[in-house]
Parts: sequence; C-alpha cells; structure tokens
Amino acid sequence: MSESVNLPALGESVTEGTVTRWLKNVGDRVEVDEPLLEVSTDKVDTEIPSPVAGVVEEILVQEDETVEVGTALVKIGDGSGSGDQGGSDEGAADSAADQGADEAQADATEPEPAPSTEQQEEQKAPEPQQAEPAPGGQTQPAAPQAPSAPPVPQAAPVPPPAAAPPAAVPAPAAAPAPAPAAAPAPAAAPAASGQSAAVPNPTQDGSASGYVTPLVRKLANEQGVDLATVAGSGVGGRIRKEDVLAAAAAAVKPAAGGQTAAAPAGPFVAEVSPLRGTREKMTRLRKVVAERAVQSMTSTAQLTSVVEVDVTKVAQFRDAHKAEFLEKTGSKLSFMPFFALAASEALKAHPKINSTVDGEEIVYPETENVSIAVDTERGLLTPVIKDAASLNLAQFSQSIADLAERTRNNQLKPDELAGGTFTLTNTGSRGALFDTPVVFLPQSAILGTGIVTKRPAVVKVDGQEAIAIRSFVYLALSYDHRIIDGADASRYLVAVKKRLEEGNFGPNLGY
Repeated sequence: MSESVNLPALGESVTEGTVTRWLKNVGDRVEVDEPLLEVSTDKVDTEIPSPVAGVVEEILVQEDETVEVGTALVKIGDGSGSGDQGGSDEGAADSAADQGADEAQADATEPEPAPSTEQQEEQKAPEPQQAEPAPGGQTQPAAPQAPSAPPVPQAAPVPPPAAAPPAAVPAPAAAPAPAPAAAPAPAAAPAASGQSAAVPNPTQDGSASGYVTPLVRKLANEQGVDLATVAGSGVGGRIRKEDVLAAAAAAVKPAAGGQTAAAPAGPFVAEVSPLRGTREKMTRLRKVVAERAVQSMTSTAQLTSVVEVDVTKVAQFRDAHKAEFLEKTGSKLSFMPFFALAASEALKAHPKINSTVDGEEIVYPETENVSIAVDTERGLLTPVIKDAASLNLAQFSQSIADLAERTRNNQLKPDELAGGTFTLTNTGSRGALFDTPVVFLPQSAILGTGIVTKRPAVVKVDGQEAIAIRSFVYLALSYDHRIIDGADASRYLVAVKKRLEEGNFGPNLGY
C-alpha cells in the first residue's frame, strides 16, 4: 500500500513549482517531516517535507520539471510489512543501479574513495608506531623475539612489510595477538584512532542527507579539504562553499603558527573561483529575477539621487548602547536598524516614495512594508517587514536578523516575500561606497545604503571651522520618474539625512 505526496500550496499567489533536486532516491527510507525534495517557485526556493513515513517507491516528477500545485510528486509505501519492505528494498536496489547517471545517487556512492584516503592515513599512522616499538623489539628486533616467542617471526616476517609498505596495517594486527603486553598497547592506539577517524564517515559527503553539490566537492578537492572534517552551515547541516573556504583558511592558520611576522610579506592574490571555465544552467529564481529586472527597466523611467550623511552621532550612540542592547534584546546593534527606522519614518511624510502605479492611478498604501534585500547563494531575495514605520530599533534588529537567517536557510514562507511597498538594500555590507539600485515593480523606489567610512571633515566648533574625524555614509535612492520627480526624491532623502544626523534615537531603543 502506497500514498502519493502532492506539491503543496506554497503561497497565495503561487500556482506552480519546479523540482530542482530530489533529496531521496527510490528505495530510501523517509521519516515524517524529513525533506524529500527541493522546489523552486517564482517567490522562493524551499524544501518539501514528507507528510508520511515509509519507503520511496516511485518518483513521479523528474528534476527541472515544472508542475502545478496539487500534482503528485512521489509514491511512498507504508513500510509496515517486512516482506513488502524487503520487496521495496530489492526494487530500490535495481532502480538505484539503473539510475547511475543520477547526481544524488552519484554523490551517495562517491564518498567511497574518501574512506580509502582515511585508510591510507590509518596505514601511515601505525608506521610511526611500528617505528617507535622497533627499539623495544617489534619490527627490526624480530630475531631477538624469535628465541622467546617462536610464533612471532612466522606471523610477522620482516621481508613482506619492507617489500610492500601498504601491507603494514595487517602486520601490526597479527603481531599483537602473540605478543605479551607491549604489543597490545600499540594495537590499541591505531584502533582508537581508527574509531575516531570513522566517526565522520556517516557524513563523509558533508551532510546528513548524503548530498554535496559537485561545485562544493570540486572546491574541497582543490583546497585539499576533507569533507568529513567540515561542519556544514546549510539546511540540515549541508556543507556550503563558505564552509569549505573557512576550513581551508583554518588549516592555513595553524601552519602559519609562529611565522606571524612572515605572513604579511606576500601580495594579495584573489582566490580563483571553481566556476572559471565552466557552464551552469540558470536556476528558476535567477531566471525570474532576470525577467523582472528587464521588465522593470524597460517599463519604468528610473534614475538615482545620492546624498552624503554624517552619521557620527549614530556611531557614537551605537557604541554607547550596543553592549546593553545585546544583553537586553539578544541582537547586535548594527547601522542597518537606524537606516531602516529613519527610512520608514520618512515614508510616512513622503508617501509618494511608497506609492505604486495602477494603470493611470497612483496608489498610496496605508502602511509602509519595507522589503530587505538579502544576498543568498541562490540569488537576491527580498523578505518583507510589515508596517515598518511602527517598529523601534530592537524590533528592526530582530526582524532583519530573523528574516536574513531564514532566507539564507530556505525557511521563508512565500507570503513573507510578498506585499513590499519599498525596498532597503545594504550595498555597503560588501564594501561598496554606493550604487544605483534597480527598482522592481510594482514598487516605485529603493534606497541603497553604502559603507560607513571615517574621514576628515570640516565642522563647526564654537562657531569656528575645524577639521575633525567624522563617520559618513552615502544614501542612493533609485525611483520611478513616472510618478516621482527629482524634487520629491530630494525631499525624502533630506528627511532621512536630518533624522540620522540628529542622532536622537534614545526613545527608539525599544527597552
């Protein structure tokens, strides 16, 4: 008896989805709420959990196939009977053999060479231990052992290990048996080390789900990183390229050790991407973003206005309260909540920046729903903070951190990406001074915040001009010139600028 799992509704306006990857193969056991597959929609990429426990009997929709909501995706047997389950396992074995080209199946079998690498390491590990006991009489002093224990030379003769070094592993295994007390000690050490090395084997491929992308695997090989030693930060513990790069960097630091003085000698060299010289298919999300960007640029009249803001008082306020803020709210106090609060408050006074075009009418929403641009491995996504103008710094900080984390971990609900009336993008998070962001329909404006930098500036001190070190940031507002004029944009930017330069955020801390 089997049950079909259908594509669930993934949001009010989502009618179809594309199967991007199967996380289970035919014959695999699946538990309730365990991820079955990944699906991409116009709004979000997400994992589909299994509503039932059992054995995957048949996959009905292949990867890269787009189907409507409610379509049957896979058949899962109840697995209650041992005979039925055995039959499923036999069918699974045949099906798995036929699916040799399947990427997930290839990855499931690919970890086999990795254990052999660990075995080679284990073979190398006992060698020093053979060399250490050698003075005590295990390898070279085999002749002295012969009179006291005749079976030893027969069990572990000297010539075979010398002729075939890889056979050194069986030799210690045979030697400890007849040896009195000294031999078991060396034998126990390799055994313990073998056990510790075997612990990561269940996750040798880098994740509990048994899947590592070819890109990550290739990068690990190039960086000399053993995936069994890497803890994944992706969904379900899956290893991402950032995890591999971090592991490679961590391996270099101990090697540098006491050579800290020599480390800065070399010039900066940009890391070569494993994508160089390759081709990859555009994801559904990438195609949707591309189509909407072109549509937005061709159907609207976009331009950008930029202002420079002195955020020295904000920086001082932040430094004075960030420790207490973290203690009382559990969130770090960055510059982003200040920018979001000032931008949202200004939208209430300048609703045209928050408006949309509907045919020949301009629609002014009742609330300010601010989309926050989040950079992910899959592309740029913009989850929405609803009624943003009513929030304080603590609420902004917690909302931004929560949305960013769930966006990167594929845990967003599709409806959390809908309903935005204005977008805030922190281009300074990657070091950009400022940029000219693109407005995405149906919104009419987007505000980009650059990196906060310190530099000398002319200020007034007791009515006299003086030079001081100040903190500055550029705010770039892109807008649809069909309904927003340059004067409207400037008035809005000046309102945000005044709010930030005033720096009076004490009443807005939220605790």
